[in-house]
Amino acid sequence: MAAMGAEAEFTDRVVIVTGAGSGIGRAAALAFARAGARVLGVGRRQEALDATARRHPGIAAFAADICADEAPDAVVQAAVDRWGGVDVLVNNAGATALMPLAEATASRIDELFRLNVTAPSLLARAALPHLRRTSGAIVNVSSTYGHRPMAHAAHYAATKSALEHLTRSWALELAPDRIRVNAVAPGPTESDALTAAGLSADMVDRIKHDEADRIPLGRRGEPEEVATWLLRLADPGSGWLTGQVLTIDGGLELL
Repeated sequence: MAAMGAEAEFTDRVVIVTGAGSGIGRAAALAFARAGARVLGVGRRQEALDATARRHPGIAAFAADICADEAPDAVVQAAVDRWGGVDVLVNNAGATALMPLAEATASRIDELFRLNVTAPSLLARAALPHLRRTSGAIVNVSSTYGHRPMAHAAHYAATKSALEHLTRSWALELAPDRIRVNAVAPGPTESDALTAAGLSADMVDRIKHDEADRIPLGRRGEPEEVATWLLRLADPGSGWLTGQVLTIDGGLELL
Protein backbone atom coordinates (compact mmCIF):
# COMPACT_ATOMS: atom_id res chain seq x y z
CA MET A 1 0.00 0.00 0.00
CA ALA A 2 1.29 3.48 -0.84
CA ALA A 3 2.46 5.67 2.00
CA MET A 4 -0.02 8.31 3.09
CA GLY A 5 0.73 11.67 1.54
CA ALA A 6 3.19 10.36 -1.06
CA GLU A 7 3.43 12.79 -3.95
CA ALA A 8 2.91 10.06 -6.55
CA GLU A 9 -0.60 9.51 -5.26
CA PHE A 10 -1.75 12.81 -6.79
CA THR A 11 0.15 12.77 -10.06
CA ASP A 12 -2.31 13.70 -12.81
CA ARG A 13 -5.29 13.48 -10.46
CA VAL A 14 -7.90 16.19 -10.92
CA VAL A 15 -8.83 18.18 -7.83
CA ILE A 16 -11.45 20.90 -7.46
CA VAL A 17 -10.84 23.33 -4.59
CA THR A 18 -13.45 25.97 -3.81
CA GLY A 19 -12.56 29.20 -2.06
CA ALA A 20 -9.10 28.98 -3.64
CA GLY A 21 -8.46 32.72 -3.73
CA SER A 22 -7.15 33.00 -0.18
CA GLY A 23 -6.58 31.29 3.16
CA ILE A 24 -7.08 27.55 3.48
CA GLY A 25 -8.33 27.25 -0.10
CA ARG A 26 -5.23 28.85 -1.58
CA ALA A 27 -2.97 26.74 0.62
CA ALA A 28 -4.86 23.59 -0.40
CA ALA A 29 -4.69 24.38 -4.11
CA LEU A 30 -0.94 24.89 -3.86
CA ALA A 31 -0.41 21.77 -1.78
CA PHE A 32 -2.32 19.54 -4.20
CA ALA A 33 -0.54 21.07 -7.19
CA ARG A 34 2.87 20.57 -5.60
CA ALA A 35 1.90 16.93 -5.02
CA GLY A 36 1.32 16.51 -8.76
CA ALA A 37 -2.41 17.17 -9.06
CA ARG A 38 -4.20 19.21 -11.69
CA VAL A 39 -6.15 21.73 -9.66
CA LEU A 40 -9.18 23.80 -10.57
CA GLY A 41 -9.18 26.71 -8.14
CA VAL A 42 -12.70 28.11 -7.78
CA GLY A 43 -13.88 31.36 -6.24
CA ARG A 44 -15.74 34.58 -6.88
CA ARG A 45 -12.74 36.90 -7.25
CA GLN A 46 -10.87 36.45 -10.54
CA GLU A 47 -7.92 38.55 -9.41
CA ALA A 48 -7.42 36.51 -6.23
CA LEU A 49 -7.70 33.24 -8.13
CA ASP A 50 -5.19 34.43 -10.72
CA ALA A 51 -2.79 35.24 -7.89
CA THR A 52 -3.15 31.67 -6.64
CA ALA A 53 -2.70 30.20 -10.13
CA ARG A 54 0.45 32.23 -10.75
CA ARG A 55 2.12 30.40 -7.88
CA HIS A 56 1.99 27.00 -9.61
CA PRO A 57 1.46 25.91 -13.22
CA GLY A 58 -0.73 23.01 -12.09
CA ILE A 59 -3.51 25.37 -10.97
CA ALA A 60 -6.18 26.74 -13.31
CA ALA A 61 -8.48 29.53 -12.11
CA PHE A 62 -12.24 29.35 -12.56
CA ALA A 63 -14.26 32.30 -11.31
CA ALA A 64 -17.80 31.44 -10.22
CA ASP A 65 -20.30 32.22 -7.51
CA ILE A 66 -20.96 28.67 -6.30
CA CYS A 67 -24.36 29.76 -4.97
CA ALA A 68 -25.60 30.57 -8.48
CA ASP A 69 -28.06 28.06 -9.90
CA GLU A 70 -25.89 26.79 -12.74
CA ALA A 71 -22.54 27.09 -10.96
CA PRO A 72 -22.07 23.57 -9.54
CA ASP A 73 -22.51 21.92 -12.93
CA ALA A 74 -20.37 24.57 -14.61
CA VAL A 75 -17.53 24.12 -12.11
CA VAL A 76 -17.42 20.36 -12.53
CA GLN A 77 -17.76 20.58 -16.30
CA ALA A 78 -14.83 23.00 -16.44
CA ALA A 79 -12.60 20.41 -14.77
CA VAL A 80 -13.90 17.62 -16.99
CA ASP A 81 -13.46 19.66 -20.18
CA ARG A 82 -9.92 20.58 -19.21
CA TRP A 83 -8.63 17.28 -17.81
CA GLY A 84 -11.23 14.59 -18.49
CA GLY A 85 -12.59 13.86 -15.02
CA VAL A 86 -12.65 14.63 -11.31
CA ASP A 87 -10.86 12.66 -8.59
CA VAL A 88 -11.23 14.91 -5.56
CA LEU A 89 -13.66 17.63 -4.50
CA VAL A 90 -12.59 19.94 -1.67
CA ASN A 91 -15.59 21.89 -0.39
CA ASN A 92 -13.72 24.72 1.29
CA ALA A 93 -15.63 27.87 0.34
CA GLY A 94 -17.79 29.26 3.12
CA ALA A 95 -18.51 32.31 5.21
CA THR A 96 -18.37 33.23 8.86
CA ALA A 97 -21.19 35.40 10.17
CA LEU A 98 -21.54 36.99 13.58
CA MET A 99 -25.30 37.03 14.03
CA PRO A 100 -26.75 37.24 17.55
CA LEU A 101 -30.25 35.83 17.74
CA ALA A 102 -31.70 39.30 18.32
CA GLU A 103 -30.28 40.40 14.95
CA ALA A 104 -31.13 37.29 12.90
CA THR A 105 -33.07 37.74 9.68
CA ALA A 106 -34.46 35.20 7.25
CA SER A 107 -32.36 36.52 4.39
CA ARG A 108 -29.08 36.34 6.32
CA ILE A 109 -29.85 32.83 7.57
CA ASP A 110 -30.79 31.68 4.06
CA GLU A 111 -27.65 33.23 2.58
CA LEU A 112 -25.42 31.50 5.12
CA PHE A 113 -26.99 28.09 4.62
CA ARG A 114 -26.93 28.50 0.84
CA LEU A 115 -23.17 29.05 0.84
CA ASN A 116 -22.11 26.73 3.65
CA VAL A 117 -24.52 23.82 3.12
CA THR A 118 -26.47 23.96 -0.14
CA ALA A 119 -23.58 24.86 -2.47
CA PRO A 120 -21.28 22.08 -1.21
CA SER A 121 -24.17 19.63 -1.55
CA LEU A 122 -24.86 20.58 -5.15
CA LEU A 123 -21.18 20.55 -6.06
CA ALA A 124 -20.91 17.04 -4.64
CA ARG A 125 -23.98 16.00 -6.63
CA ALA A 126 -22.51 17.43 -9.84
CA ALA A 127 -19.17 15.70 -9.25
CA LEU A 128 -20.72 12.37 -8.26
CA PRO A 129 -20.76 10.62 -11.67
CA HIS A 130 -17.07 11.41 -12.15
CA LEU A 131 -16.12 10.45 -8.59
CA ARG A 132 -17.87 7.11 -9.11
CA ARG A 133 -15.68 6.40 -12.12
CA THR A 134 -12.47 7.21 -10.24
CA SER A 135 -13.41 5.92 -6.75
CA GLY A 136 -12.68 9.47 -5.71
CA ALA A 137 -12.92 11.49 -2.53
CA ILE A 138 -14.82 14.42 -1.09
CA VAL A 139 -13.24 16.48 1.68
CA ASN A 140 -15.40 19.09 3.39
CA VAL A 141 -14.10 21.98 5.49
CA SER A 142 -16.09 22.37 8.68
CA SER A 143 -15.01 24.16 11.86
CA THR A 144 -14.40 23.44 15.53
CA TYR A 145 -17.75 25.18 15.95
CA GLY A 146 -19.43 22.49 13.90
CA HIS A 147 -19.46 20.46 17.13
CA ARG A 148 -18.89 23.17 19.76
CA PRO A 149 -21.34 25.96 20.70
CA MET A 150 -20.58 29.49 19.53
CA ALA A 151 -22.39 32.40 21.13
CA HIS A 152 -23.43 35.21 18.79
CA ALA A 153 -22.79 33.02 15.73
CA ALA A 154 -25.18 30.12 16.28
CA HIS A 155 -26.35 29.97 12.68
CA TYR A 156 -22.78 29.79 11.38
CA ALA A 157 -22.11 26.95 13.84
CA ALA A 158 -25.32 25.26 12.71
CA THR A 159 -24.20 25.31 9.07
CA LYS A 160 -20.95 23.63 9.99
CA SER A 161 -22.76 21.10 12.14
CA ALA A 162 -24.94 20.31 9.13
CA LEU A 163 -21.85 19.89 6.94
CA GLU A 164 -20.35 17.44 9.41
CA HIS A 165 -23.52 15.36 9.44
CA LEU A 166 -23.62 15.46 5.64
CA THR A 167 -20.03 14.18 5.67
CA ARG A 168 -20.93 11.14 7.77
CA SER A 169 -24.16 10.45 5.90
CA TRP A 170 -22.56 10.76 2.44
CA ALA A 171 -19.74 8.48 3.58
CA LEU A 172 -22.27 5.79 4.39
CA GLU A 173 -24.32 6.40 1.23
CA LEU A 174 -21.37 6.46 -1.16
CA ALA A 175 -19.29 3.67 0.36
CA PRO A 176 -20.67 1.08 -2.11
CA ASP A 177 -19.24 3.29 -4.89
CA ARG A 178 -15.86 3.36 -3.09
CA ILE A 179 -16.14 7.13 -2.72
CA ARG A 180 -14.67 8.30 0.57
CA VAL A 181 -16.05 11.37 2.35
CA ASN A 182 -14.23 13.04 5.23
CA ALA A 183 -13.90 16.51 6.72
CA VAL A 184 -11.45 18.73 8.53
CA ALA A 185 -12.67 21.02 11.29
CA PRO A 186 -10.17 23.86 11.72
CA GLY A 187 -10.11 26.16 14.67
CA PRO A 188 -9.33 29.86 14.25
CA THR A 189 -7.02 30.05 11.24
CA GLU A 190 -5.35 33.01 9.58
CA SER A 191 -7.53 34.12 6.66
CA ASP A 192 -9.64 36.98 5.35
CA ALA A 193 -12.84 35.50 6.81
CA LEU A 194 -13.31 38.01 9.62
CA THR A 195 -12.69 40.98 7.36
CA ALA A 196 -15.02 39.46 4.75
CA ALA A 197 -17.68 39.23 7.46
CA GLY A 198 -17.69 43.03 7.58
CA LEU A 199 -15.82 43.54 10.85
CA SER A 200 -13.60 46.54 11.43
CA ALA A 201 -9.84 46.17 11.58
CA ASP A 202 -9.84 46.90 15.32
CA MET A 203 -12.48 44.26 15.96
CA VAL A 204 -10.65 41.72 13.82
CA ASP A 205 -7.45 42.30 15.78
CA ARG A 206 -9.29 41.99 19.08
CA ILE A 207 -11.00 38.74 18.04
CA LYS A 208 -7.72 37.24 16.81
CA HIS A 209 -5.99 38.14 20.07
CA ASP A 210 -8.83 36.70 22.16
CA GLU A 211 -8.90 33.50 20.10
CA ALA A 212 -5.16 32.97 20.46
CA ASP A 213 -5.46 33.42 24.22
CA ARG A 214 -8.13 30.69 24.41
CA ILE A 215 -6.28 28.10 22.32
CA PRO A 216 -4.20 25.71 24.47
CA LEU A 217 -1.27 25.81 22.03
CA GLY A 218 -1.32 29.60 22.31
CA ARG A 219 -1.80 30.68 18.70
CA ARG A 220 -4.13 30.67 15.70
CA GLY A 221 -3.50 28.16 12.95
CA GLU A 222 -1.85 28.71 9.58
CA PRO A 223 -3.66 27.72 6.35
CA GLU A 224 -0.85 25.37 5.35
CA GLU A 225 -1.36 23.38 8.55
CA VAL A 226 -4.94 22.65 7.52
CA ALA A 227 -4.05 22.01 3.87
CA THR A 228 -1.68 19.23 4.93
CA TRP A 229 -4.59 17.26 6.34
CA LEU A 230 -6.82 17.95 3.35
CA LEU A 231 -4.22 16.14 1.26
CA ARG A 232 -3.96 13.26 3.69
CA LEU A 233 -7.71 12.72 3.83
CA ALA A 234 -7.94 12.82 0.01
CA ASP A 235 -4.93 10.56 -0.53
CA PRO A 236 -5.85 7.11 -1.92
CA GLY A 237 -3.29 5.81 0.56
CA SER A 238 -5.90 6.57 3.22
CA GLY A 239 -8.29 4.23 1.45
CA TRP A 240 -9.88 2.72 4.56
CA LEU A 241 -10.78 6.06 6.13
CA THR A 242 -14.23 7.52 5.57
CA GLY A 243 -16.92 9.36 7.49
CA GLN A 244 -14.44 11.08 9.82
CA VAL A 245 -14.20 14.70 10.97
CA LEU A 246 -10.64 15.64 11.95
CA THR A 247 -10.41 18.62 14.29
CA ILE A 248 -7.31 20.77 13.79
CA ASP A 249 -7.53 23.56 16.33
CA GLY A 250 -4.55 23.62 18.69
CA GLY A 251 -6.62 21.90 21.38
CA LEU A 252 -9.50 24.38 21.45
CA GLU A 253 -12.20 21.69 21.41
CA LEU A 254 -10.75 20.20 24.60
CA LEU A 255 -11.89 23.17 26.69
